[in-house]
This record gives sequence, structure tokens and C-alpha cells, in this order.
Amino acid sequence: MARWLPLFLAALLSVIPTVLAQSLPLRSSSRWILDSNGARVKLRCVNWAGHMETNIPEGLDKQSIPFIADWIRDNGFNCVRLTYSVDHALSPSTLVSSSFTAAAAAASVPQSSMQTLYKNVLSHNPTIAGATTRDVFGSVVDNLWARGIMTILDNHVSKASWCCNLTDGNGWWDSAFGYNSINSRYFHTQDWLNGLQSMATWARAHPGVVAMSLRNELRAFLLQDLNGRRDWYNLIKQGGNLVHATNPDVLVVVGGVLGGTDLSHVRSKMLDTSGWAGKHVWEMHAYSYTVNFPDPLGSCEAVQAEYGAFSGFVLEQGKPFTGPLLLSEFGVGMTGGSQQGLNDKDSRYLQCLVDYMQNNDADWAVWALQGSYYVRDGVVDWDEGWGLLSHDWSGWRNGAFKGMLGNMWKVTQQP
Repeated sequence: MARWLPLFLAALLSVIPTVLAQSLPLRSSSRWILDSNGARVKLRCVNWAGHMETNIPEGLDKQSIPFIADWIRDNGFNCVRLTYSVDHALSPSTLVSSSFTAAAAAASVPQSSMQTLYKNVLSHNPTIAGATTRDVFGSVVDNLWARGIMTILDNHVSKASWCCNLTDGNGWWDSAFGYNSINSRYFHTQDWLNGLQSMATWARAHPGVVAMSLRNELRAFLLQDLNGRRDWYNLIKQGGNLVHATNPDVLVVVGGVLGGTDLSHVRSKMLDTSGWAGKHVWEMHAYSYTVNFPDPLGSCEAVQAEYGAFSGFVLEQGKPFTGPLLLSEFGVGMTGGSQQGLNDKDSRYLQCLVDYMQNNDADWAVWALQGSYYVRDGVVDWDEGWGLLSHDWSGWRNGAFKGMLGNMWKVTQQP
């Protein structure tokens, strides 16, 4: 055998998905996500943050992209919800070195600290030297897909920063009724649309991108959203139409209001999704603080009824609003307490949510992969106590957590 052949085969395998669990592109039918052969695809995802001030996915100062991609695959996930900012979408040619320098001022931390982080990134990922932030997103997506792991691109924020509250300026469109700068000063409608188009165009060259979420945790404040959700219906339709026209292969993922927890308005007035027919997916978020979670004497059944009333009803088949539902964010603190590393409230919340998800066999994405952030809230190398990974990104922060998800890992229902 020629001496170069093993190297050639290794290089070839590095760019071909090694786990062909589904045939792309994906589509939606009734409440199901299907592959191109009509087989059900259940998304079992983990969130990976890339929307913060450095404008690249977190953790590359701790481990290499292939190491992280291997860990995701080896632990049973078939999908990553990869977050990005409009800032990133509109500045794809920014060098990573420049982005880390600019992040110091944006995050109010010493420039020397960010330079140290950048050096650590290069030590684990030397190919990033001279790369743009978009190159890094491409490397992440392609490394994931080489392992059979799909990517959902999620427009998390407009201004690259931590999310979410009612004063961060990322909550509601600036062109919508009831503008206030507190909640909308960074959420420029045309920039948002341009950013969606930019990412959808780019994704055409990266087949691992199977879906695009239009916007994370829409939340009105003060006098906003007092016109019958007219802005939501109008602007979500524009965004979905634009994504599909630009890249008809990706699923279009749509969240509701009240921080992504409430789709109840589509029960009486369905969103016009005809512009992306056969590509529509709903999403919801559910944390212990996003519904009136009961005290120790309360009822899990009441909470599950809230899940159904606000979002879960879309799984009912044969309705105008019927569609797949992705629980795109849920999670708990991974340390402390007496219940397998969880505190009592988180343990009750998770058991109740897992029971709900097992009964509905819906798609999901846990928050979050990252064991740390380059910088968050003015703190360099912030430790993420909700992260699946330890602070050094080497393994599970709480090894019992995977088992707590029970049959959420399994496909128990079929079309």
C-alpha cells in the first residue's frame, strides 16, 4: 500500500459523517421531524454558547474543537444548538484575534486578560491563528457533522453579550409597537433580517446545519406587544420566509413570547407558515422559574398542565397549529444539594419535566454544554455551574445527570 494512502483515508474520514443516523435534508410532517427517507429524527441536543463578546463558541481555551465534538458524540447527543449574535452575523470577516481584543472593552475587563485567553485558544486550536470568527463557527459545525452531529443555529441576541433580561436591549424589535430603549435599543429589525440571511447563506456550504431558530426568548416590556401580537405575527413571518428563500434545506424554528415560554396565541390564530411549508418547528423553554413551579406541597400535574397550555398543545395532531416541538432550553445547577448533586427544587423540577417529555417524546436541547465562559458579567474565565462539562471541559460536571433524563434519550413514538 502506498505510504500516503492511510493519511489520505484519515483526512477523508475527517470530513465525512461517521454516524449516518439520518438522510438530509430534514423536514416536518404533522408533529414529527423526518429525514429525507421519511424516518423519524428525534433531536437530542445540547446548547453550546457562541453569542458572547468574543463571537466564537466557548471553551476553545480549554480543549480542542475535535475533543469537544467527540465528547458530545460519545455521550449520546445527535445535535447542538449553537448560539450566535447579530453582531457576529453581520461581521463574518472579523479576525478572532481582533474579536478578543475588542471583547475586553465590551466586557469591561483588562485587555491583557483577553489576550491571555486568546493565547490559550491557540494552544489548544492552533489553526485558529489568522482565522475569522466565521471560520471558527465553520470548523465547529463541520467537526460536529463529521461525527454525525447536526447543528441548529440560534440567533440568541443582537448585541454580543449575556442573555436575557428586560433591560439588556435585546428583547423586542425596535420597529414594533411601543418602542422603548431599555428592551429594544440593540434589536434593530433590519439588522436582524440581514443577519438571518447572512447565516442562512453561509449554512448552504455546511450541510451539518439542519435548522435555524429565528430568535431566542422574545420578551416584550412596558407598552410593547399591546396590539394583539401583530408584530410577532408579521416579523416572524418575514424572518421565516427569508430564511427559507435563502436556504430551503433548513428547518425554521419558531419560539413564542414571554421569554420563549408562550405559544398559546397560535391556538386561536395560527402563524402563516406557508412560506416554509414542510420545514416548520416550534420551540419552547422551561426552567424551574419559567412557570409557577410548586412548593414542596404543590402538584407536578399542575405544572405539566401549564406546559401543555402554553406550548405543548402544538403536538396535538390534525390542528392548524400542529408541528414538532423542540424544548430548546431546560437545565439545572449541577452541584450542591442532596438529590444526585441537585438541590431539592431543581430535582423536583427536573423529575416533573422529564416525565412530561417522556410522555410526549418531543425533541430537546439541554442548557448547556459549556463549563466556563471566556468572560461573563465582567468576570474572566467565569465558571458555569449549569454546565454539563467541568470547568476545564474535560468531562461531566455531574456524572449522574445523564441518567436523570431517563427515556428522553429514546424514541418511543413514531409517525
